[in-house]
Amino acid sequence: METHIHPDTSHSAGRTGRPRRTAAALAAASLALTATACGVLGTPPGDDASAVSGSVTWWDTSGEAEAPHFAKLVAAFEKKHPDIDVEHVSVPFDQAQQRFLDAVESGRGAPDVLRADVGWTIGFAAEGHLADLTGTPALDADMSGFLPTTTASVMLEDGGVYGVPQVTDTLALLYNRRIFEEAGISRPPASWKDLKGAALKIKRETGADGIVLNPDPFFSLPFLYGEKSDLVDVASRTITVASPDSVRGVATAADLVSSGAAPKPPEKDAYAAMQNAFKSGEAAMMVNGPWATADIFSSPEFEDRDNLGIAAVPAGGSGTAGSPTGGHNLVVSAKTENPDASYLFVKYMTDAKQQESTALALGLLPTRTAAYTGKVLSDPVRNSFYLALTKAVARPSLPEGGQLFVALQPHYTAILRGEETAREGLTRTAEEWSAGLLPGYSVER
Repeated sequence: METHIHPDTSHSAGRTGRPRRTAAALAAASLALTATACGVLGTPPGDDASAVSGSVTWWDTSGEAEAPHFAKLVAAFEKKHPDIDVEHVSVPFDQAQQRFLDAVESGRGAPDVLRADVGWTIGFAAEGHLADLTGTPALDADMSGFLPTTTASVMLEDGGVYGVPQVTDTLALLYNRRIFEEAGISRPPASWKDLKGAALKIKRETGADGIVLNPDPFFSLPFLYGEKSDLVDVASRTITVASPDSVRGVATAADLVSSGAAPKPPEKDAYAAMQNAFKSGEAAMMVNGPWATADIFSSPEFEDRDNLGIAAVPAGGSGTAGSPTGGHNLVVSAKTENPDASYLFVKYMTDAKQQESTALALGLLPTRTAAYTGKVLSDPVRNSFYLALTKAVARPSLPEGGQLFVALQPHYTAILRGEETAREGLTRTAEEWSAGLLPGYSVER
């Protein structure tokens, strides 16, 4: 069978769209899932997987540098299962969350399988949009073969498992060794204070920007964790994004721009601007994840792979450093008309062999312990990110987690651009969460 790759170019509302569900609705949906958790979509094909036929539409949210590798895996799957046809659709990551919600709620155009961010999965499941994979060929008998940090994002309190972890990641400080040497800097900064000083020195000595920042809210978390804060405290049902510690952390990020240590980020396409500035040698540092390395190494500046330095994110004023756990799960739509084919596809794309292949080809981190082979860990880049992952901070596990960044996005962008103060932007974010997304939560100010 032929793999069909369709780059998705529609412009539906992305992560900055309005939240589509209140907490009360999510809770009701979660109760409904509990009542029906014993029912599993489709009929497990048992050992005779060759008898399965049909088609699978897969929405792949990976980037341009990653999608060709996944296309090769899709082709290999179709060769192994010649009676299953996979339509491989590339959907921009920043549009996929809202696009999926629009499709499933309208009943038109939803994929059978989605590559979902770890922050979306529990919310999609609580809304009833995902199939429970318990007892299906998509899932191992238990989750013991996965890294413990990856499984919380696919499991609801009802006992169901609503996705299979495909890749995991965390953020680290990436730096250009050549520029560091030209500026007379011998090692990566260990604190945000030291980073500011190093960045300003780099600007003076080399003309390159010291660091480029991404105003996506996910990238704000190392600044919060550096002050021992977070977006929310689930245990106490408290919104902490506007707490004094959080404000101090985000103000640290804003100060990098206002001081000249970092350029003002653009309002749109900021990730691409950051990535391009770093890989071209126009900037010496950025905070990014392992998914960025394949693209970085494609540039002349990093033809010598040793020019890329990777270190833990700097510590904040608290003296501690922390980076968020990220990654992607493969999930199956609750309304798929091809469950058996979808289960086999998910199983194939997430098994240890394919995860090892993906790690070797793209530098991404596997979710299965068996995929951390000698070949995978022998690469300094993967090894550096794996070490960073062991110190990563787990993100809040709640159904609304995937929507927390929606309200924060415009405010964090405005803060970094100097259009709002950290206190103003984070207070407005907390108020919006309290009024809509997290009613019943108190607000720490």
